[in-house]
Amino acid sequence: MKPSEREAEYIARMEYERLKKIEEEKHKRLKAEEKNELKELHYMRCPKCGMEMIEIDYKGIKIDECSECEGIWLDAGELEAVSKLEKGSLDKLFSVFKK
Repeated sequence: MKPSEREAEYIARMEYERLKKIEEEKHKRLKAEEKNELKELHYMRCPKCGMEMIEIDYKGIKIDECSECEGIWLDAGELEAVSKLEKGSLDKLFSVFKK
């Protein structure tokens, strides 16, 4: 027995949705894999010169300094934490990075 036109349309739509879902999942998986590869490649690397970062914990604030160009980098929320330090603590923080 041959399916009616509406049945054929329904079957085609269901097949399209099934294949589309498979492709979307594949794309999500690829994006996650690419994201992980990039994270591993760049983790604790200076965004400016690419050299390794040194993490310093000062009063619970983790501050990253580049081992090459000596740039200072803060993660999300750390600038706000640094801005709340008293002047004396802030001076001590900066003295950690002075040569």
